[in-house]
Formats: sequence, structure tokens, C-alpha cells
Amino acid sequence: MKRVRLIVEGRVQGVGFRWFTKELAIRYGLTGDVKNNYDSTVEINAQGEDEAIDEFIEKLYEGPNRFAKVENIRAREIEPVEKEKDFDVILL
Repeated sequence: MKRVRLIVEGRVQGVGFRWFTKELAIRYGLTGDVKNNYDSTVEINAQGEDEAIDEFIEKLYEGPNRFAKVENIRAREIEPVEKEKDFDVILL
């Protein structure tokens, strides 16, 4: 079990990317959250099995639709959160 913080760069705001991320996270059995940042990136905290996280990141590059364009994903491992149960979309 690990937790990663991802910063997704590209055309990822205003294209349904957070909701796409939540659907993917549920599909891969991940917990955590996703939110838009003020610098036009999307921040994701995802927790789960190593293989599921790797596949999740790979699928994020596909984006939700033809309007989205993921140019880069920066990832770093962070401390896991005990007893987290859901994957949330944080609305600012």
C-alpha cells in the first residue's frame, strides 16, 4: 500500500478531468482526492496497491475527452492515510 501526490500539467481544467480521475480511482480501488490548483494544474492524492497506482497514472494520460491534453505528471510518494475509505473531488 502506498500513497502518491500527483501534479497533472496540461489542458486539464474545464474539461471534466477531476470527474474522470474519480471514476478511474474507483475502477482501480484507490482512495484519496483530486482538486484544481490555481496554477491550472490538477492535484491528485491517490492511495492503494502499487500496481493499481501505476495503471491509474498510465490511464490519466489518456484524459477524459479530446479537449483534455495531459502534458506531464509529476509524482512523489507521501505518507499513507489510515482508514481512508473514499476518493473525493474537492471543489474550490
